[in-house]
Parts: sequence; C-alpha cells; structure tokens
Amino acid sequence: MALDNIDRRILQELQHDASLSTSDLADRVGLSTTPCWRRVRQLEASGYIKKRVALLDRARLGVATTVFVAVKTRSHAADWLDKFARAVSDMPEVVEFHRMSGDIDYLMKVVVPDIPAYDAFYKRLISKIDLSDVSSSFAMEEIKTTTALPLDYLD
Repeated sequence: MALDNIDRRILQELQHDASLSTSDLADRVGLSTTPCWRRVRQLEASGYIKKRVALLDRARLGVATTVFVAVKTRSHAADWLDKFARAVSDMPEVVEFHRMSGDIDYLMKVVVPDIPAYDAFYKRLISKIDLSDVSSSFAMEEIKTTTALPLDYLD
C-alpha cells in the first residue's frame, strides 16, 4: 500500500491522540467520516497501525525509576536466546528488550518503583538465566520520551 499525504496526516494525528473519534480525525485531515474510517481500517489491515493504546503516567503508577540494563553473555546459541527471551517476556518490569551490536549483547529498559525493587528484579533475572555480565544504569532525568515515529522518511 502506497501512502499519500492524507494517510501520513492520519498516522500523525493518531500518534498524538489515538482516542480521536473518526469524526474528529476526519475533520483534522480534511476528509468526511466514512472515507477517513476506510483509510484507518486500511492502515490497520496493511500493518501501518499495529494497535492503539493508552500511555500511562509511570510516576502516578509508582514505577518512576528507569533502569537500562546492558547484558553480555557467553552463549549465542538459539536455544539460549529463546530461553532468555521467554524469561524476559515473563517479567513485566521489562518494557523494552533489544539484541545489540557492539560491546553489549542485549539491552533492556526496565521500570520499577525504586532501587530495592530493581534489586529484586535483578535477582529474579539471574535466577532464570545464566548471564556473564550485567551492567545497570539508572536514569537520573527523563529529558525526552515519545512514542511518535518520524514520518518524514515515507515515500
């Protein structure tokens, strides 16, 4: 599916407020309601829109401490990675999990209430999987965070 300017505007608006009614979204992008609804459905069917979610306030929910966890491992076998991925998937504190290039093998973004909660998380993690090195960095201040993706690169 090739995206036109209206599709891009729909995506941009939904990135900023996925709770918009179809009518409000249509007004913002210059369409009537039915064509706008059809385009949103097509964007969903084509995989451009994966899902619509609510972004919650971590501080109000008591998980304001962000920890970036760099992991090095001795094993790079597929079965070990599968076990590691399953273990991490079962840990709700992990909000992002990436396989990396460079000096570290994996990077996790973890949210917890405080340092003792992170310590408990860390102990659970190392009890589930053998890791050769785990380095944790605590975020001191969140300067920028967004879920909105840049759309300038679309053809």
